[in-house]
Amino acid sequence: MKATWEKIEKNIGVLEVEVDAEQVSLALDKAFKKVAGKVNVPGFRKGKVPRSIFEAKFGIESLYRDAIDIILPDAYMEAVKETGIDPIDRPDIDFDEFSKGTTFTFKAKVMVKPEVQLGEYKGIEVPEQSAEVTAEEINTELESQQKRRAELIVVEEGTAENGDITIIDYEGSVEGVLFEGGKADNHSLELGSNSFIPGFEEQVIGMSKDDVKDITVTFPTEYHSEDLAGKEAVFKVTLHEIKRKQLPELDDEFAKDVSEFETLDEYKQDIENKLKERKLKDNEMTVESTVIEKAALASEVEIPEVMVGTEVDRMVEEFGNRLRMQGMNMEMYFQFSGQNEEALREQMKDEAEKRVRSQLVLEAIANAENVMVDDNDVNEELVRLSEVYKKPADELRGIIESNGTIEDFKTDLRTKKTVKLLVESSKLVTEVA
Repeated sequence: MKATWEKIEKNIGVLEVEVDAEQVSLALDKAFKKVAGKVNVPGFRKGKVPRSIFEAKFGIESLYRDAIDIILPDAYMEAVKETGIDPIDRPDIDFDEFSKGTTFTFKAKVMVKPEVQLGEYKGIEVPEQSAEVTAEEINTELESQQKRRAELIVVEEGTAENGDITIIDYEGSVEGVLFEGGKADNHSLELGSNSFIPGFEEQVIGMSKDDVKDITVTFPTEYHSEDLAGKEAVFKVTLHEIKRKQLPELDDEFAKDVSEFETLDEYKQDIENKLKERKLKDNEMTVESTVIEKAALASEVEIPEVMVGTEVDRMVEEFGNRLRMQGMNMEMYFQFSGQNEEALREQMKDEAEKRVRSQLVLEAIANAENVMVDDNDVNEELVRLSEVYKKPADELRGIIESNGTIEDFKTDLRTKKTVKLLVESSKLVTEVA
């Protein structure tokens, strides 16, 4: 087999493939075996008709379509490999003739990955990020732990305050007419949670136990119910009970309850250490995303729409997987959000194009810098992953190889090595206020 590649415009070219007569003959043999089992010829059982009888009755030409279907996939993939092109869409294949005993030539119009004109990608300036942990941040974490362990105390006297949990009945009406879904009894509402219509919770503040009050609010103009959107409503509210969170004291006993430490000072030190570790990790991710973004912006590449579409497909699938992990599906999401799939895809397009650009630029940098992935790189990554997933490295390798994704695994590793190269060559700069 022979293959040649000729670029005709931007990232589109023609792949011309010549399949020798021997391969054509083998394809015709396979086509005959496939067809012979389906035809009825008087005097012969199915699949037992001799080739000469079959060709005399139906003609050799009856095998051509199947033979072409047998040849094309393998010949095309072999030609792609031989010429080193990287297709990003299905080819448009054309051929003139096909006949027994001759070579078969076909042409494939192919869209390949676009060429990237790299800009400056070494020495990228990255704003220096502080990993210092402030006393305020430590206190915020402590307060969060306090709130998680707060006890609810029933307030017998006094009025409802922001942060209280109230038990209420309510009944809503628009222009004096009750509406569906506007009534509930013994409903638990945390004031300040913003779970009700804007303005509702603020008017419950100040009410006392057994108070009855008319609360007037206006539904948002983009409310999910068109009948209520933008309308003014009056809710008759009865407050039955007020519960207030009582926070535990921040002392050594608190530290013992929430951690393995004996004193509050030790617990604070542990919080500081963990916050600093988190900041350092966040800073690393910020540096990586910054160098990738700046390298991509400094480069020139025309992104084909088909690549953006493929990335959007991937993003929609990822989004659907995240929804399933939360006990939802796409249909439920569309009902709640008021969106449809077309709107979701349109919303994702800019991010998809950004991802594709970054991928293409990183690949071009890897090629320019001759970044390679060897067995040592694979083994080191498998050892790292074994610690994350608590599985032996050999077992992880077996899973990857059985899934047929080892090349994708190596590609990801190559990308990581490329990003590391960019980070190591970058320059941290102090931003001037």
